[in-house]
Amino acid sequence: MTSAMKPVRPVIERKQLVVFRVGDQQYAADVFSVERVLRWTAPRAIPNVPAWLDGVMDYGGRVVPVIDLRTRFDLPVATARDHARILIFTVNEQWLAATVDAVDEVATVEARELEEPPAIVRGLARQYLRALLRRGEQVVVVLDIAQLLNSRERIVLEQAVAETATNA
Repeated sequence: MTSAMKPVRPVIERKQLVVFRVGDQQYAADVFSVERVLRWTAPRAIPNVPAWLDGVMDYGGRVVPVIDLRTRFDLPVATARDHARILIFTVNEQWLAATVDAVDEVATVEARELEEPPAIVRGLARQYLRALLRRGEQVVVVLDIAQLLNSRERIVLEQAVAETATNA
């Protein structure tokens, strides 16, 4: 090897994840799917919608639906919202908001640390999951945000948002 040649280092692919809590479980989402993290404020309620739809909020001049991830994951309703946040996700070029109990960090992990998830994790079907990340005793569930709602639920959301926008 000549002095002009340097050893080639292997390329290590890294991922950045926004790590948040819902109940006693940590979840994460790819940083590129998170538009913004906001302090929790009560969304405007909408009548005749599923329980997991917390309401809507105005963000960036648009009416954005807000999903309560506690309800979505069949957890009891939060008694305190002191550390709660609203995550604004970008899903298929649209915004979708979700209420979480707290945002813990933005973590940089090596792609090889992410494991394929099993068929079901804590009641969540495989379709919601992108990967698992082990951190000591804790397992962080990396969500596939685009899969949080099925097509029927997306139609319900679109109708609720459209109705809210016309009644505003």
